[in-house]
Amino acid sequence: MTQGANQSRIGVLAIQGDFSAHALALEESGAKALEIRKPEEIDGIDGLILPGGESTTMLKFLERSGFLDALKDFATERPVFGTCAGIILLAREVRHPAQVSLGLLDAVVERNAYGRQIDSSILVGPSELGAEPLEMVFIRAPRILETGPEVEVLARRDGFPVLVRQGRIMAATFHPELSTDRRVHRLFADIVSNSSQPGGIG
Repeated sequence: MTQGANQSRIGVLAIQGDFSAHALALEESGAKALEIRKPEEIDGIDGLILPGGESTTMLKFLERSGFLDALKDFATERPVFGTCAGIILLAREVRHPAQVSLGLLDAVVERNAYGRQIDSSILVGPSELGAEPLEMVFIRAPRILETGPEVEVLARRDGFPVLVRQGRIMAATFHPELSTDRRVHRLFADIVSNSSQPGGIG
């Protein structure tokens, strides 16, 4: 675990979802985690996680507080990782039903594609994060229907992408913070660290 002056400061949007579990996962991945509730708080961080929750509720809060525009500006220069509802906020298009999004990730996302909360599941499958199978916790998960040419697929479920990366933007339709496997958070921490270096592109 990396410590010291060069430790990345990664914020977790602390409005809904298990943001404390994300914070723990980040700390265990070598980053310093900070809970973010106000637009001005993102000025002092190197990367940001948009956690799960209810995307329409999160969107209303972000629009009301002026956070939406601040997030767009932030993501043009620094890494962002969206999980579950977070990927709905990042996508260029949202369906079932349609809603406003940040349009930062070149993907089309369908909300609640795998059913209600009672249909939640824990799956283990292959990924691009190493030979060991990756544990994936799905809770009222969205589905990525389409991805653009710049989007790298790191894991799939039933043929559909569930973990993707587009440069500094990462997104997962599952909840990596609810697993003890820290590879997903370590990857994001590495992206943030590399982006913070002079000449880094994430």
